[in-house]
Amino acid sequence: MAENPADTCIVRRSRRKTLSLEITPEGKLIIRAPLRASDEEILSFARSHREWIADKIREAASRKQQREEYERRHHIRPLTRAELKELGKAAAEYIPMRAAHYAAIMGVDFNRITIRNQTTRWGSCSAKKNLNFNALLMLTPGEVIDSVIVHELAHLKHMDHSQAFYAEVLRVYPDYRKWDRWLKKNGELLMRRLPRS
Repeated sequence: MAENPADTCIVRRSRRKTLSLEITPEGKLIIRAPLRASDEEILSFARSHREWIADKIREAASRKQQREEYERRHHIRPLTRAELKELGKAAAEYIPMRAAHYAAIMGVDFNRITIRNQTTRWGSCSAKKNLNFNALLMLTPGEVIDSVIVHELAHLKHMDHSQAFYAEVLRVYPDYRKWDRWLKKNGELLMRRLPRS
């Protein structure tokens, strides 16, 4: 390890009390440190965990290699920024229309709809009745889009995933579970198409 920890890792200081280590999916070491921790303390902490760091970096490299091989095998091509922008425009036109359609059926009102490029979520509903949807939904069948919209609108009645919540979803969209399974099976591949920063 280099004498200056900043040469081989990212040091992030905050109002925390202890030092901690993190290895990113790309294999980069992040050390989280208290504001008053000296470079010497940080370096000593990292050195004392040298074996752990080396193991985790090897694991990250192996996972990255497996991920790249998986993407090659399934012919996953990242979207260009222009393509993603077009998906966002299409979603901004289509999704609010479908949300209004189902909101009328369900007897609910929503405020704002935001389209985002997310890596973990397909939709969300806030306590302020604002809805968020992933632009990548435009790469899925229309039935999937409708199922996600109904799911989020149902949260305007039930802000949980209780039996009452799913009863409302299935009342409005009986095929929900079929398309939810489709999204669980194919969603990860779609999210891997987001442009790499």
